[in-house]
Amino acid sequence: MAKEEITPSEWQIMEVLWSCREPLTSSQVYKRMQGNVDMSQRMVRVLMNRLNQKGVLGYKVDEQDSRVYHYYAQKSREECVKEKSRKFVDSYFSGNGTNAMAALLQSFALTDEQIKELEDILEKSRDQGRESPDKEGGTHV
Repeated sequence: MAKEEITPSEWQIMEVLWSCREPLTSSQVYKRMQGNVDMSQRMVRVLMNRLNQKGVLGYKVDEQDSRVYHYYAQKSREECVKEKSRKFVDSYFSGNGTNAMAALLQSFALTDEQIKELEDILEKSRDQGRESPDKEGGTHV
C-alpha cells in the first residue's frame, strides 16, 4: 500500500518542526502555530500522532515525565517535497515529468536569475543521469 500523503494541516505542523530544528512537545508546536492557523491543541496532537504513524515524525519520551513526548522530524522538508512532487506528477501528468515541468514553466514569468538557476538544475540532473547505472547494469553516456 502506498504511503499516505501529508495533508495541508499536517504540513503546517511539519513547518514548525523543520524551522525549530529541535524536538518539541505538542503544546510547544501548538503555541508556535497560534495566530497562524485555526486549530485546537487537541487537533495538533491528533495530527502529530498521524504524522508519527506515517513515519514523518518520531518522538522521545521525556525522562522526567513519561506522559510528555518530544517530537522531531524523521524526514527532511526536502524529502517530503520530493515525495509530494512525485505524487503530483504521477496524479496529474501520468508520471511524465517533462510535461509537468513544461506546464509549470508556462504558468509563471521567470527572471533571468531564475532561468539561470533552472539551467543549473538541469545541468546537474544531466550529470547525475550520466553517472547513474541504467536498468541493464551499464551507465548512461
